[in-house]
Amino acid sequence: MPSKTLFPETLRRDAAASLVVFLVALPLCVGVAVASGVPAELGLITGIVGGLVAGLLPGSSLQVSGPAAGLTVLVFEAVHRYGLPALGALVLAAGLLQLLLGLLRMGRWFRAISIAVVEGMLAGIGLTIIAGQLYAMADAKAPGSGPAKLAGLPALLAETLTSPGALAALGVGAGTIAVLAGWPRLPAPIRAVPAPLAAVALATGAVAAFGLPVARLDVRGLAGAIRPPGLDELASLAEVGMIGTVVAFALISSAETLFSAAAVDRMHDGPRTDYDKELIAQGAGNAVCGALGALPMTAVIVRSSANVQAGARTKTSRVLHGVWLLLFAALFPAVLGVIPLAALAGVLVHAGWKLMPIGQLVPLWRRHRGEAVVLLCTAIAVVALNLFEGVLLGLLLAVIKTAWETSHVHVDVVSQEEDGLLQVRLSGNATFLRLPKMLDTLEALPRDRPIELDLSEVRHLDHACRTALTAWADRHNRAGTPAVSVPANL
Repeated sequence: MPSKTLFPETLRRDAAASLVVFLVALPLCVGVAVASGVPAELGLITGIVGGLVAGLLPGSSLQVSGPAAGLTVLVFEAVHRYGLPALGALVLAAGLLQLLLGLLRMGRWFRAISIAVVEGMLAGIGLTIIAGQLYAMADAKAPGSGPAKLAGLPALLAETLTSPGALAALGVGAGTIAVLAGWPRLPAPIRAVPAPLAAVALATGAVAAFGLPVARLDVRGLAGAIRPPGLDELASLAEVGMIGTVVAFALISSAETLFSAAAVDRMHDGPRTDYDKELIAQGAGNAVCGALGALPMTAVIVRSSANVQAGARTKTSRVLHGVWLLLFAALFPAVLGVIPLAALAGVLVHAGWKLMPIGQLVPLWRRHRGEAVVLLCTAIAVVALNLFEGVLLGLLLAVIKTAWETSHVHVDVVSQEEDGLLQVRLSGNATFLRLPKMLDTLEALPRDRPIELDLSEVRHLDHACRTALTAWADRHNRAGTPAVSVPANL
């Protein structure tokens, strides 16, 4: 039986889909690199590796890998703190860690991460991207931290209004956002052109036609952009701060990849994702990216959904998209030099907005208030602290919320009038989180009446509760009014 990839119709569909993905990926690869504070070529290298390395490996057949907007904040912080030469070592180590996690079959466990934490992380990233790229839209330099970016926006607006060049750049960026927002409402034949490509092309044409004084992309050859990590950079991986950054790269890129895989699987009827193999594929790709000194990669839902919607059937489409990126970067790098930076900033502002679950907040607050609190706290922490610490705080809050919700215990007091007996019935999960409530109820009971503890409906009794209940029963017994002791088998 011939392979499915040999059928001409499948090859035709995959080739056509690969061109669509290439046109979507090109401006995103360049824009993510610029937003991350690294040369644009490094974004192209990561996109190429995502197609030619991760694209060839098993895991998910249709999702596409490359530099992601969700990692720009973390990359920017790492480059600002350790320098560009250290980026390759960080990404290489993160890739090797992903490979190890995949070989240990840890891929499926990433699906256990709270959705509220993930959405809060993405919301925080989206807000930070928007705040940072608003500066780029005005051809201005953004402050380093998230709070500083937000605090500096009023001054940025005042400076922009008094500078013709900044106003022109802001107009280009705003026009790019308008095209992206309105593109889905256009007729289907026009929408066949990917929105990011159309928006950047129109902005570039407008800048050239009107001779606007805006900054443009600075692009050099791919060969000159490759920066393999040296021995000094590899040795610095022993530092505590570097280890934390490596873990952040590995865990966040893995989580984003596997959540993307789950979303892509819902879009098609083909083979499902093998999460462990996909994690190995991402690890191999990031190891190669690190060896070349490029950006970290992850599976990207924007490109992956474009791939599925364009009719891709096999992994051939994502491999070919890497081929087209390589050919374009090798043969036509000068074309990228005419793209205005404000247009790329507009693309990323739009991408950042889509990362923020604005429409879900009110319904989530009404149905699951605890989840909404975790989401908002995670987003605020990502902006105020950094990505890694924000996610850790979000995970901690999610664990606390779950522990609180699962530790429900009910205390009912029933009085038997004929013999003066008070029957105290406990039901549910008795944990230390609900211990104050239980003790308040028990200690408020009369000390001169016999009490019977009924724990038959208690599903779980932790050590703290057992100790407290035993102590209370002993005190009540010493007062001369017996209380039934705590059963040992609970």
